[in-house]
Amino acid sequence: MTIYDELQWRGLVADCTDVPGLTTRLAAGPITLYCGFDPTADSLHVGNLVPLLVLRRFQTHGHHPIALAGGATGSIGDPSGRTAERQLLTREILSRNIASVKTQLRRLLDFDTAANPARLLDNADWTAPVSYLEFLRDIGKHFSVNQMVAKESVRARMEDREVGISYTEFSYMLLQAFDFYHLRKEHQCELQIGGSDQWGNITAGIDLCRKKLGAGAFGLTLPLITNADGSKFGKTVAGATWLDPAKTSVYRFYQFWIRTDDRDVIRYLKYFTFLSRDEIAALEQQHAANPGARDAHKALARAVTDLVHGPAATAEALRASNLLFGGPLEGIPESTFKDIVDEIPTRELARARLDGTGLPLVEAVVLAELCPGKSQARKDVEGGGIYVNNARVADPKRLMAASDLLFGRYLLLRKGKRTYAILKVD
Repeated sequence: MTIYDELQWRGLVADCTDVPGLTTRLAAGPITLYCGFDPTADSLHVGNLVPLLVLRRFQTHGHHPIALAGGATGSIGDPSGRTAERQLLTREILSRNIASVKTQLRRLLDFDTAANPARLLDNADWTAPVSYLEFLRDIGKHFSVNQMVAKESVRARMEDREVGISYTEFSYMLLQAFDFYHLRKEHQCELQIGGSDQWGNITAGIDLCRKKLGAGAFGLTLPLITNADGSKFGKTVAGATWLDPAKTSVYRFYQFWIRTDDRDVIRYLKYFTFLSRDEIAALEQQHAANPGARDAHKALARAVTDLVHGPAATAEALRASNLLFGGPLEGIPESTFKDIVDEIPTRELARARLDGTGLPLVEAVVLAELCPGKSQARKDVEGGGIYVNNARVADPKRLMAASDLLFGRYLLLRKGKRTYAILKVD
């Protein structure tokens, strides 16, 4: 299967400027391609994964990927897909963001292979030295305002009379085109990839390469990912799902994928994993036969978490997830346990209640609202249906002491198989 065949099978081709020309060029030998990302935050998020993983897919097929950080374009802001102007960032913030993102890119791309190492470039390196007058004379003269206004990313904003578009963002297309021209000239880069909202910017760059270099180039756009319910991919109630574990913990990252809608899971296996066609086909059959087993969801969550955070972190996230199914508490760090606490009904408990003889278990069960009263709580304990820190307790006279607290603060109570509650000491 060629790289283009694989992308088509995975549903990753939205449009291409010249399909016959590109497939012929790919068959002739390795090609250099790039994808740009504006470092508007100090971490990538799951929405960045599709284009960056496509760079990796090209790399595994022997091609030469460039990840382009927008130290210049990021200071302007891309109007594509935006209903309001972006907040302008200083060069210091952009530099800090780029440095933070570099470590994440090293998990997604191979910068060390001798055959076709990935490269990380910053467009500020060639844009910043160019004066405004030079840019207007050498680049701006090749663009028709009429054509720029006709681009979807510009036209949509111009039609919004309340927001409109500033001259700054209007100029973004020229800067991105300048990137493609520079990379074509200095690095023999022949292909740019990006989301389908980048079509206008990509084709502008191809035109500039043709006009200034007399050289051909290609553009390939990828579908913008939306969930089956039409909502924006990667967004949750808590906000974006980040690749930096300090912003989105590994446990929450794993849970994001586990909670994928049944209608999306096979599609996301194709988009976000390197599982083979046969492996995904087998998971699709298992999912159709027994969706409740969630085999496809587990494979998706495990594969993406492995890719972004590594197998050791994935194992920790699995242990944390299993805790809510009665799994052992050993090895669960407090930071991960706190993520779990946020998903379980929690009640406050005064530390003084654990002093002296301690807090009777039946009272703890009632305080946690697992039972309406002590009588029912006693029956549930005697029947073996109450667990403390995932260990069954059958003695209704059991007393809870400070030594029972997890991390010195929490009592994890469970009724039956799946009804959890936490008492948290202030």
